Amino acid sequence: MKKYVIAEVGSVHDGSVGNALKLVDLALDCGADAIKFQTHIPEAETLISAPSPSYFSEESRFEYFKRTAFSFSQWEKIANHAKSSGIEFLSSPFSLEAVDLLEKIGVVAYKIPSGEVTNIPLLEKISKLNKPVLLSSGMSSWVEIDAAVQALKDVKDIVIMQCTSMYPCPPNKVGLNVLSEINRRYKCIPGFSDHTLGCAAPIAAAICGAQVIEKHLTFSKKMYGSDAKHSMEPPEFKNLVLSLRDAWAMSSSIVDKDDVADYREMKKIFEKSIVSSRPIKSGKIISMDDLSFKKPGDGIPAGRYKDLIGKKINQDLGCDVQFKLDMFI
Repeated sequence: MKKYVIAEVGSVHDGSVGNALKLVDLALDCGADAIKFQTHIPEAETLISAPSPSYFSEESRFEYFKRTAFSFSQWEKIANHAKSSGIEFLSSPFSLEAVDLLEKIGVVAYKIPSGEVTNIPLLEKISKLNKPVLLSSGMSSWVEIDAAVQALKDVKDIVIMQCTSMYPCPPNKVGLNVLSEINRRYKCIPGFSDHTLGCAAPIAAAICGAQVIEKHLTFSKKMYGSDAKHSMEPPEFKNLVLSLRDAWAMSSSIVDKDDVADYREMKKIFEKSIVSSRPIKSGKIISMDDLSFKKPGDGIPAGRYKDLIGKKINQDLGCDVQFKLDMFI
C-alpha cells in the first residue's frame, strides 16, 4: 500500500448530504488520498438506552445517529461523487447491516473503528469480502488485537493502526512505540489514527514508520457534534498533508555523509585554506606563527596545517598568500 492520508470526517456533515459532498471536495483540495465517513444504522448497532460518551451530551447517541444517518441512495450519491472526483471513499461500518450497505455501494476497503475490534462477527464478515482492511486499535489490548487479526486471517492487505481513544489525546498517550511492535508482531504495515490536537503526533508517527495516517477534518471547529472540536480546519489539514509527504520523503531517503559532491562549490566558499599570516622569506622553516586560516577553501585545507609546520619555503611570500604544496622544499 502506498503512503496514504485519510481525512476522517465522521459525522461532521450532521446529516446533510450537501455538507457531505462539500467535505469530499474539501478533503480532495487538502490533498488527502481518501475521505472516511461513518455508516451508522442506529437500530442495528445500539440500544436506545446506551450511554453517550462524556464529551457528547447534547442528545442521545441513538437520536444523533438516527438524525444524521443517510439512506442507501444518499450514500451512493456521496460515494459516486468521491469516485468521480478522484478521491477514495471509505466508511467505517458499525453493524453487520452497515457492511451490507457498503458492499452494495462498492466500497474499496474497510476501516474498522476502535470500538468494533472485539466485534468478531463483524470482522469475520468483512474477512470474507477479499478487500483491504485498516484496523484501528484505540481501546484494545494485544490479546484483543490478536483475536481481531485471527478473525481477519483471510484478509491479504491489512494495516493495523495505533490509536488512542481519548478526545483529545495527550502527548504522553500517543504510543509511538506501538508502531514498531505492530510491525514486529503482525508483519504488516503500521498506521496511525490520530486524536491529538495539532500536527506533531502524525508527523512523528510517519517518521516512526506509520504508512497510513488518519486525521479528523471539519469545516470549522465550531460546528455541532462530537467530532468537530477535535478536528482540523482546512488550512491546518492541508499543511499537515504537505508536512507528511515531506516527512515520508525524509524517512525513506538515505544520506551518505561521506558523499560531499553536492557541496563542492559550497566548501570552496565557506571553508578555510592555509595562508601566510605575514611576509615570509625563501628558506624559512614554517612555524605556527606563519600560518593563518581564511576563505576561500580552494587551497590547502586548514585541517592540514601540521603538514606544513617544519617545512622549508622555497620562495618569498607576502601576507595572505595561499600556500601550495610546490612552495616547499
